[in-house]
Amino acid sequence: MRLKVIEPAFVEFIPTELEQGKLYISMLYATTMHLCACGCGCGNKVVLPLSPAEWQLYFDGESISLTPSIGNWQFPCRSHYWIKKNEVRWAGRWTDSQIAAGRQRDAKALDAYLTERVSGEAGRQRDETSKPGSRVRLALRRWLRG
Repeated sequence: MRLKVIEPAFVEFIPTELEQGKLYISMLYATTMHLCACGCGCGNKVVLPLSPAEWQLYFDGESISLTPSIGNWQFPCRSHYWIKKNEVRWAGRWTDSQIAAGRQRDAKALDAYLTERVSGEAGRQRDETSKPGSRVRLALRRWLRG
């Protein structure tokens, strides 16, 4: 039977063994993981990285929502659903061409996001190195980031 409700579990580290019906959220690692909600027993782990170009997590103090939808196209079940206020809302099946178009759109969005981050970081570094003592601050910041 398809999952209808999912419970958020905020953790530092994702556990090795996942419990069905729980969405494990590591804010430290900007990642979520849960067992596929298909209900067919596939037991596949679904990993969703959190970022402006991938999935966004919303927490209202009581419930969580994720956007965009979760399309498990690589799994045999090919499940497709949304998580809204702890509810699993089932979406329609996608055709192979819809899946390909969605993957292409997602890849472009991620590429644009990463390009913007890299160019933004380079611009900030140029600005920072022009200020007195900024090279030391920049080197210290890099060292602290590891």
